[in-house]
Amino acid sequence: MNPLPSYDRWGSLKGKRILVRVDFNTPVAEVDGRLEVTDDFRIRATLPLFEELLSRGAVVVACTHFGRPQGQVVEKYRVDPVRRRMNELCRDVELLENLRFNPGEEGNDPEFGTALVAGFDYYINEAFGASHRAHASIMVPPTLIPSAAGLNLARETATILALLENPARPFVAIIGGAKVADKLAITKVLCEKADTVIVGGGMAYTFQAALGHSVGSSLFDASYVEQCAQLLAAGNVVIPTDAWGLPSASPFGANAGHEPATLFGADIPEGFVGLDIGPASAEHFADVIGEAATILWNGPMGVFEDERFAGGTETVARAVAKSDAISVVGGGDSVAALRAFELEGDVSFVSTGGGASLELVELGDLPGLRALRESPFH
Repeated sequence: MNPLPSYDRWGSLKGKRILVRVDFNTPVAEVDGRLEVTDDFRIRATLPLFEELLSRGAVVVACTHFGRPQGQVVEKYRVDPVRRRMNELCRDVELLENLRFNPGEEGNDPEFGTALVAGFDYYINEAFGASHRAHASIMVPPTLIPSAAGLNLARETATILALLENPARPFVAIIGGAKVADKLAITKVLCEKADTVIVGGGMAYTFQAALGHSVGSSLFDASYVEQCAQLLAAGNVVIPTDAWGLPSASPFGANAGHEPATLFGADIPEGFVGLDIGPASAEHFADVIGEAATILWNGPMGVFEDERFAGGTETVARAVAKSDAISVVGGGDSVAALRAFELEGDVSFVSTGGGASLELVELGDLPGLRALRESPFH
């Protein structure tokens, strides 16, 4: 694969106008009557690029998507809370209004992309987390003006590709999350590339069913049982052997209640739902992680927002943090878990883009990366 173009080749940036595509699709919550950013990780991650460009005399304008307004102006999806937080951290960068207010963004409309870069000298893609989307702000600018990869985009791409091409071994991949349909393709790829693949979270129950275990009312997709069975037959997939759960009708999640959880073995009876890996599974997963030289983690082991079902994810997070292995963590929930347990600084690399990192692992490339490499302005 050809290297991504760098903005270093542009020379003096004094007075040059640069459009930077960022991914500031950050969580917000109402505080004292107005929406405020509750997690500024993605904003902070972009500051080194902003500061470098500004120090070189450039005029910097950023653009981002925010939420899913479906091509319409929706008040709750205005970027005001993001803009306020960005101005607190970096006052000299303008942030445009939500790109997705225009249907041309998700429609990859050349006219919208052309209007976006009008008046700009250069374009930088610093939105790794959005680069798996063939949207106008990602795809069109590199066809019109000199374009380059941002610091994070280049670093994340290089880190993940190196992980796949020549990992230190043993290479242990940890895949969690709710739906097996969302993660099965990446699990297949990792079964070929990693020495061991640990599967947890809601997606693990379809793997359990593939071994003939009962899963009660737990998340389960019958259409993927056969494929899960094939992966298990390969011999390097590790799944839970016990689970914490609740009666199916019981509420769960953040602040959902205090009904004590029930511990099950590999079988969950009818009328119950599994919500976290059990202590035996957590200990076994931690032992496997402890032997790793390379770790890739994407997805929690349970509903960790509910303290009754946070133990599995916390055990895995602490095992990853404790390890001396090269550790790459991606996906909003995994990163949120690291932060919740105050372990973010104890891993080698935290990805800003969960879906993009998984697609890069799965396919080896992303539309946004191709657009930069194929730009005619190199």
